[in-house]
Amino acid sequence: MKTASVQEGWVDSNGLRLHYVSWGRHDAPPVVMLHGLRSYAHTWEPVADALADRYRVIALDQRGRGLSDWDPQRDYYAAAYVRDLKALVKQLGLRRFVLVGHSMGGANAFVYAGEQPEYLAGLVIEDIGPGASAGSEGSERIKRELKETPKWFASWDEARAFWRRQRPNISEAALESRIVYSLREDGEGLIVWRHDAEGIAAARLAATPEQLVHLWPLVLNLHMPTLLLRGGNSDFLSAQVADEMVAANPDISLVSIPEATHYVHDDQLVAFNETLSSWLDGLNDPAWREGT
Repeated sequence: MKTASVQEGWVDSNGLRLHYVSWGRHDAPPVVMLHGLRSYAHTWEPVADALADRYRVIALDQRGRGLSDWDPQRDYYAAAYVRDLKALVKQLGLRRFVLVGHSMGGANAFVYAGEQPEYLAGLVIEDIGPGASAGSEGSERIKRELKETPKWFASWDEARAFWRRQRPNISEAALESRIVYSLREDGEGLIVWRHDAEGIAAARLAATPEQLVHLWPLVLNLHMPTLLLRGGNSDFLSAQVADEMVAANPDISLVSIPEATHYVHDDQLVAFNETLSSWLDGLNDPAWREGT
């Protein structure tokens, strides 16, 4: 598939310089995408390829990731991420958009939706729900991964093997994306992380109950079209919790993607894109359709 034309830019958020990527026409209906814990803006590139003929897709390198500044205070919690998103929305002059978030990005999207619902034509959440970050098998797996992640690799082959062990189900294309955008070679020939691996791990492992987002109040108070995309084999968002979310709020619709883990768009890109595209195409929001 041919990659859509891409533009890049920068936004200042309380002194941090944050990087974003944009695909598609500037006057098309905007879709803003937030990646997960150790990911980056370009993880959405193969999703943007399926959307950029009719939507403007904007992906943020959230603080500490990709080309964005690392936070010297290691403030890698939802309130800070949401401030960053607000800065992006303000700089780009977005008046109405759809917000998409995966995992940590999904938690940040829930918080933004609770604080700024007037901006959102719709919300798309990829594989996160109440309790997932604190009490799921997936949350324990992620903690183990953070503890076991090396600071550097001696070669690109060693780095590639590490990511394959971590994400055995993702496609080769998704694996190569992680190699390109999550790692770099330093001046001594070592392969090191682009993201603030130590700071992000420290924040996640030391998070108090107060610092984790309590999602049930946000789920119950959503009053906008919301698509919940769950990996059929997810260890993070259980089928039971996903069903409870739908039962609790009629504005939420659930699609479970077979043969996908927590990393739905990496595991089953075609099914993810077909589901997301169909849902976006069916949104009836004239203000959003006018673009920015």
